Amino acid sequence: MNQINVNDFDYDLPSERIAKFPLPQRDSSKLLIYDKGKIKQQIFSNLADFINPDSLLVFNNTKVVHARIIFHKTTGAQIEIFCLEPVLPSNYEQNFASTNECTWNCTVGNLKKWKNETLKKQFSCNDINDELNVEKIDVKDELLQLKFRWKSGLSFAQVMEACGKMPIPPYLKRESHEIDTERYQTIYSKSEGSVAAPTAGLHFSNKVLQSLKRKNIETDEITLHVGAGTFKPVKTEFVNEHVMHSEHFFVKKSCIQKVIKCLGNITAVGTTSVRTLESLYWIGCKIAQNKNIENLNIQQFEPYENNLQINVEESLRTIINYLDDNNLHELGATTQIMITPEYKPKIVNRLITNFHQPKSTLLLLVAAFTGNDWRKVYDYALKNDFRFLSYGDSSLLIQE
Repeated sequence: MNQINVNDFDYDLPSERIAKFPLPQRDSSKLLIYDKGKIKQQIFSNLADFINPDSLLVFNNTKVVHARIIFHKTTGAQIEIFCLEPVLPSNYEQNFASTNECTWNCTVGNLKKWKNETLKKQFSCNDINDELNVEKIDVKDELLQLKFRWKSGLSFAQVMEACGKMPIPPYLKRESHEIDTERYQTIYSKSEGSVAAPTAGLHFSNKVLQSLKRKNIETDEITLHVGAGTFKPVKTEFVNEHVMHSEHFFVKKSCIQKVIKCLGNITAVGTTSVRTLESLYWIGCKIAQNKNIENLNIQQFEPYENNLQINVEESLRTIINYLDDNNLHELGATTQIMITPEYKPKIVNRLITNFHQPKSTLLLLVAAFTGNDWRKVYDYALKNDFRFLSYGDSSLLIQE
């Protein structure tokens, strides 16, 4: 990958343009449409008018968990724990189903005030009173491994729901409100595990989903659990010096079969769906090179270094054969893929996404679909009162 200077992806974002709260209706946000260098403005509720019939829309069905848990020491000091990734059990579903203890990688606010004592928090869930205890276990990769214990037999998912708060983005610079419990969540969220919402999906309403169905636009879902790394700024001068975060994803065999059927006509809802779908191609390449491979992980620069040239359909069918050979109905893997302006999308033709922060990896991904026109897109959005970031307006970017 040629050296890309992150300063070339900077722009002035006034704080008043950052949407602090969602609009009253999900689908009433503005929709910027970028198609072959031309830009026009619409309302998101009309999205189906700009998606081809017989195409495929792919959503990320991950569900945001109440990952911010506040503890108070007997001295009155407040300790904020942000749960990022399950450690024991490492499987998300198994961890959330735990009924007495589990371990997570976490960040801790006001850590200097927490020595080695066990923190305790009283809570109530379904008329059951209990106490959540947490203690330090280990430090790994700048994260603390913390063990949570409780006695009532409630699942950790229930414990987190009762004890925690919705982890709204730090750039909103406010505490979470009751409205965030509903609106910082897509209407189709199912699989618990994210600490940040796949925000492109926040615009979808049942009305919009019905309009897609009437137009014979097929939909399917992947799961990528969004980590806090999505907010990690690029602090290096050159993009290739930035360390990309890694995220777990899951794709059912039936979804991969739909992708094959609709190749050339696929819309990804959000950057997380793009990362997952594009990672599929490179996983297929890895399996084609070694059918007994166990490490189905994509490193951040792997797409720029892999010299194997196979077509997309062959790559996807290689994955299906791998799943069949291993008697699996779902692919589970991790991806650290870094999609930059130098990347040529293999699977995704259209991207639905919000407007992202300056000098972010998400803005670099946008440039993979728009080239240098990303600046034209963002200038238009700024001049036409579009709202930015997680609760902001949307765009449909059509790759030429």
